[in-house]
Amino acid sequence: MLASKRPLVMGILNVTPDSFSDGGSYQKPEIAVQHARRMLAEGADIIDIGGESTRPGAEPITEQIELDRVVPVVQLLRSETDALISVDTSTAAVMQEVSPMCDLINDVRALTRSGAIAAAADSGLPICLMHMRGEPKTMQDHPVYDNLISDIINFFSSRIVICEAANIDRRRLLVDPGFGFGKTPEDNLILLNRLAEFLCLELPILVGLSRKSTISKIVGSEAALTIGSVVGAMLAINSGASIVRVHDVAETVAALSMALATKREQIL
Repeated sequence: MLASKRPLVMGILNVTPDSFSDGGSYQKPEIAVQHARRMLAEGADIIDIGGESTRPGAEPITEQIELDRVVPVVQLLRSETDALISVDTSTAAVMQEVSPMCDLINDVRALTRSGAIAAAADSGLPICLMHMRGEPKTMQDHPVYDNLISDIINFFSSRIVICEAANIDRRRLLVDPGFGFGKTPEDNLILLNRLAEFLCLELPILVGLSRKSTISKIVGSEAALTIGSVVGAMLAINSGASIVRVHDVAETVAALSMALATKREQIL
C-alpha cells in the first residue's frame, strides 16, 4: 500500500453524528459513499472511514453502534471501487468485521483496547499506531509531558515491541504522533516543527492536522481554515510525512502536485 514514490493523501470520512468538523454530514451509507466518490475524484489515495468520534470530550460508544455505522459504508464502498480503504477504529470486533474489505487499520489508541492487538495481528493489514494521552473525554485536561518528542518516541518504541511480540511484523506498522490528542496548541506546533525526529523509528509517518483548533487559533477565521490546513499538510510532508489525513482533498492534492512538480522540475 505504501510502496509509493510520493506522499499519499487520505480523505476523511466520518460517519458519526458528533465529529468535530463534519459530524452528522455523512451518517447514511449512500451519502457517505457519495462523499467518498467525490474525494476519490479529487485525487484522494485512501479513504479513512471512522464511526467513533474522538474529538476532545467525546463519550465512548458501544461496539454495536460502531459496527452499525462503519460496516455498511465499507461494504458499499468496496462493492464499487478497488481504491484503498482505511478504517479508523480501536475496536477489535470492528477490525475483525472489516479486515477482509479494507487495506489499513488506523487506531488512535495504538491497539491498547481489549482484543485489538490480536484482531490487528490476525487481519494481516498495515496498522497505524497513534499517540494519544488518555482518552478523548479527558485527553485535553492539562496535558503535560516531561519531554514531548522523547515521550512520544518512547511510547511508539514500546508499542512496536508489543506488536512484534504479538506477531505483527514491524513492516506492517505506521506511526501518527497524534496532533490534538492530549496536546496543547504549542505542543502541536512543536510536533510539526520537529516531525522529522520521528523518522528515527524508520516507519512511515501519518499526520492528521486538518481543521484542528490549533490551526483555527492561528488563522483566525473559518474561511482561512482550509488554507491553514493545506499549509500544515505541506509542512508535514516536507518534514517526512508519508500520508496526510485531510478534509480538503482537492486543495491538498493541488498543493502537493505543485510541490512535487517544482521538486522534480517538470510538469507531472
